[in-house]
Formats: sequence, structure tokens, C-alpha cells
Amino acid sequence: MTQFLRKTLVAAAVAAAITVASSASAADPKPATPAAPAAAAAKPAADTAAIDAKFKGDKKAEYSYMVGMDVGRGLGSIKEEIDLATVIAALQATIKGEKTTLTEAEALTVRQEFMQKLQARQAAKTKEDAEKNQKEGDDFLAKNKSKKGVKVTASGLQYEVVKEGTGPKPKATDSVKVDYTGTKIDGTKFDSSVDRGQPATFPLNGVIPGWTEGMQLMPVGSEYKFYIPAKLAYGEHGPGPIGPNATLIFDVKLIDIEAPAAAAKPAIVPPPKPAEKQ
Repeated sequence: MTQFLRKTLVAAAVAAAITVASSASAADPKPATPAAPAAAAAKPAADTAAIDAKFKGDKKAEYSYMVGMDVGRGLGSIKEEIDLATVIAALQATIKGEKTTLTEAEALTVRQEFMQKLQARQAAKTKEDAEKNQKEGDDFLAKNKSKKGVKVTASGLQYEVVKEGTGPKPKATDSVKVDYTGTKIDGTKFDSSVDRGQPATFPLNGVIPGWTEGMQLMPVGSEYKFYIPAKLAYGEHGPGPIGPNATLIFDVKLIDIEAPAAAAKPAIVPPPKPAEKQ
């Protein structure tokens, strides 16, 4: 949203609600996936002539409808907690500068109560999801370890050699260039460098423990499948598409090893060019 939209009361309330919901569970300090998920590709620009035709060239109507859609999406997660007619009444009174039913101090008190309610609801949902994911993951791994070709390390990491390479193995201090696809045990894909058409490069000491350990088992040119328990993935702090205590599966191809940046020979930086005269 643009800055002027954020100044409306509803947009502020939406932002507060979203902030509460997203901050109810702590974020993991490591990347959300071995390589951070790429932002969704921008959709092609819509036909502006078609848009104008829908609103007969009324730009104010176009902007208003767009704002309504944004606010509606923002309120979607709390729709059971609010009365839309009351929201509209408060919005109209605030925009017109009329006297509102709640004073600013009273609104602050109500907001704090509402935030506490949302936080409690989010905490209960996270706990429920964490317990469900943990049980499903434990059951999956218990069966999977007896599958032909699956090996289990002392930490509990399970892996399968799809193709054994002939190159060197990386160390925990190395950076690796890989292609990978990550899925949950139900088959839901949450990240893939393959789909993006661009291999990922990252330091092994900066990713989840299951990756740090598993990648060191792979010679360059190998293709492995990792089955990573929640304790070696993101634990209770799994990001949105993954969720708390989720067991993860990764199909990984180790393309190359890159030396640590600190060990690289410093580049020779040319002196800056003199500023051009005006």
C-alpha cells in the first residue's frame, strides 16, 4: 500500500492485527530455507483499458475499489472477530473528522485487549500445529528408516543416496552451490531452486543443522535425498509455509564447492574516477 493509504484507521488496524498474528511466534534466526524462498514473480501488467472500462474511467472509483480489496484481505484473518458495519461506521466518522464513539484512549485500551486475544489464539493454534506435526513427523521417520537404501546418522538425520558423485566433500566452513527441492512429508512443495531455474549458493554454517550435516556427506556431483527431523530443521519456529515442528524432505544435487569468502584473494579495486566538471 502507498503511504496515504496507511494513514487510514482501518489500514492501521489491519497492520496491527497482521503484526500481532505474525509476531505471536518467534522467527528463526537462520534462513527460512537453505536458500531463502524467492519472491513470487511479478504478474504481467493488467490491461488498463479494460480496468477503465469497468469503472467508466472513474479513477477515484478504481482506487477506492483497490483499497477495499486490500483492506478486505487484511481483515480476512480476523473476520470472525469484527462486525463489518461497525468497521465502516468508524471508518466514515474518522475520515470525516466527526466525533467517534471511542476516544483515542479508549481505543488504545480496546486495541490492547484485542491484541492479547489474537496472541492467545495464535499461540493455541501454533501449539496445536506443533504437536500434530511432531507426531506425524515421528511416525513418518519411524517407518522411513526401514526403507531400503535409507541410512540414519547418530543425530537422527535420514538420507538416501540417489547418485554418488566422485568429487570432494564440503566442510562446514565451505559454501556450496546446489540445486534442491524442499517438500513436507505430505508432498507439499515449499521451495525449489530447480523451479526458479537458478542453483543456490550459501555457506553450510548458515543453514539448518540437517543441511550442515547432510551436505558434508556428499561428494561433488552427488544427488541425495534428506529426511530431516524437526529438531534438525526449524523446530517450533518453522516459517509460514513449513509450520512448527515439521519434518522436511529435500532432494539435493551438489554442483560445486566454493572456498570461504575470507580465504578468497582480495580483489584489486581501481581508484575512483575524478568527478566530472559541471
